[in-house]
Amino acid sequence: MPVSSRFARHRSCRRPALALPIALAAALLLGACGRDAPRDADDSRPDAVDAASTQDPRWAALGARLFADTRLSADGKVSCASCHRAGHAFSDGHPVSVGAHGKTSTRNAPSLLDVAELPHFFWDGREAKLETVVLQPLTNPVEMGLGSRGELLQRLSADPAYAAAFAELGGVSADAAARALAAYLRTLRSGDSAFDRYQAGDRTALDADQQAGLALFTGKAACNECHQLQPGRARFTDDGFHHLGVNDGAIAGRVAGLIQRLDGRRDLGEAVLTETDIAGLGHFVASRKPADLAAFRTPSLRNIARTAPYMHDGSVATLEEAVDQEVYYRGINKGRPLSMTVEERRQLLAFLRGLSDATAPMAGPNEGVATQRTTVAANAGAAH
Repeated sequence: MPVSSRFARHRSCRRPALALPIALAAALLLGACGRDAPRDADDSRPDAVDAASTQDPRWAALGARLFADTRLSADGKVSCASCHRAGHAFSDGHPVSVGAHGKTSTRNAPSLLDVAELPHFFWDGREAKLETVVLQPLTNPVEMGLGSRGELLQRLSADPAYAAAFAELGGVSADAAARALAAYLRTLRSGDSAFDRYQAGDRTALDADQQAGLALFTGKAACNECHQLQPGRARFTDDGFHHLGVNDGAIAGRVAGLIQRLDGRRDLGEAVLTETDIAGLGHFVASRKPADLAAFRTPSLRNIARTAPYMHDGSVATLEEAVDQEVYYRGINKGRPLSMTVEERRQLLAFLRGLSDATAPMAGPNEGVATQRTTVAANAGAAH
């Protein structure tokens, strides 16, 4: 049975038809399904980088310590590294992340590799500057759970090693902590995959099935329309926002009420991570444009085989199921079923597995953030 037919039958069994209002249905199913949602005028601007923190390796070294420190969480058991593990390409392998005191969020932890290249952050693209992003998990109640940034600064100031490290860089402050974490995250780069070696001229790096999968990726399956292969080092994303019908039921028929609730929340990040229906609004929470309802950021496909489960809510368990869902909605976008044979599906999956870094470690229960070759803090200065 062709992939598109099998997936359509599977979806019809597990997901009822949505009672969407006419305007929302037009935006989600007719006007934007599987396409870019319109971007704000400045969406393509690269993240403004602090030159001092990228050139001085002490910033990244300090950031690596902050990233791995469980003492900076409410229960002393969770760090940034708990949800962004090296063996999972700096994701965590769970459908949604588990924070302090065992609290769960609404979001699947995305990979942090190549985060320095992103023009916007989080699955809904609600932030545009890395330094703004990095402290938010520390005070979110379902992530690291500290009561305030003041509590973070008190903990840092009370630790002699941190106090000395910050003193070398101007003193303990929220701004300094954000700069340090951002500097470390900018050192997290994906490595050398079979695809990269193939692009560099090694025609043996991809086997015959993977080469056939690449042809499908850029041809019949049209995956590269969203997961673009840029000249040089391909990033496998268009940095756009797309609709894949993931958990649309959370907002169907309820958008007006959700907007009222959203307007009443002071902390957007807390609302998104604690309320499933608000989380389902997607990029709309940032843009307030109807076409952005339930649209989510296109992730890179680098190391995709190591970052299961998939989608913003972790609802797609395997790479095979993710391919089926993408193919199904690609067909909707084109106005006709996009049928792939079992052989073609296998070849496409083989190509996607060839996007994993050759040097990435296997996941382990106690892995540290410095285990990935490209992320050792001692090499932070050499990464720029």
